[in-house]
Amino acid sequence: MPEVLPTMQKTPRPFLLTALLLLVGGVLAGCGGSSSSSGKSITLYNGQHVQTTDTLVAAFERESGIKVNVRSDDEDTFADEIVTEGSNSPADVIYTENSPALEYLQGKNLLAPVDSTTLARTPSKFNSPQRDWLGVSARVSVLIYNPNLIKANELPTTVLQLADSKYHGKLAIAAGETDFQPIVTSVARANGRTATQKWLEAIKTNATSHIYPDNETISSQVNRGAVALGVINQYYWYRMRAELGAGSIHSKIAYFEPHDPGYVIDVSGAAILKSSKNQSADQKFLAFLVSREGQEIIAHSLSFEYPIVPGVATAAPETPFDELQPNSITITQLGDGSTAIGLLRDAGLL
Repeated sequence: MPEVLPTMQKTPRPFLLTALLLLVGGVLAGCGGSSSSSGKSITLYNGQHVQTTDTLVAAFERESGIKVNVRSDDEDTFADEIVTEGSNSPADVIYTENSPALEYLQGKNLLAPVDSTTLARTPSKFNSPQRDWLGVSARVSVLIYNPNLIKANELPTTVLQLADSKYHGKLAIAAGETDFQPIVTSVARANGRTATQKWLEAIKTNATSHIYPDNETISSQVNRGAVALGVINQYYWYRMRAELGAGSIHSKIAYFEPHDPGYVIDVSGAAILKSSKNQSADQKFLAFLVSREGQEIIAHSLSFEYPIVPGVATAAPETPFDELQPNSITITQLGDGSTAIGLLRDAGLL
């Protein structure tokens, strides 16, 4: 199994914010961005990590002169809120960590088409098949483990092996995280609902008291030796390392075997609400997210997400994006998350 050797949280600490804001100025200066005063403003419902969004919004405001009013919460909370608000939603744009929330809103016919020139900047497989939302960045699911508690050769090589009783009391999961839903959907597509239900029940048993609210907690608990291994997206480990320093990292990350259902690319995306009265400014914001400037900010920021525009690569010491070997499940097959949510509820994990 390939192993990544050593080379943060949704609310950044002050010194990280300072570093990010300094980074923005440097990147924009290098890209020759100019500012204007349009007097316009848009409201962004932000389900992404605050670090990522703050950096991009500051850069966009400086370049465009358009003010972005940001509200931050979990993407599933915002998706439900937008459905409830309907045409009266104060939101203009929603920015999410994962595609299912956007697919859910698309299914409710609440999203506006994205300009074709903007969609053309990114690989079509990372965008809405109906062209109603835009892929912005990506992450990949990995195992995080503490080598003082479990050796690399003792790790599961497939996601189904997490159900093995030998991992009883050693496994951590965050079943309520929207990051976990794509893995459940992927397992269900590969193995069927019945097998997936049994798998979820088994990993619930194995996790015992280590069912945590989020991936940050999994990362912290594995790193400090409270539990042997867990499933997270790769950027949580890199963020933790950046925050704590290499000397305080006692964990490593590893991948499932190539094309395993547990080896999933998650796409972060953005969409414009059909009800927005600021469509032109909204389109400019989406275009900025996948511009060279926006993608370079992602590539060099402390978010540790993968930029997806061709020709822009992460500056972090991560496995290069084009060397990953994930399951081939598509955006359409990941769907709106309802299959995963139903299975998780039936297993008593939600």
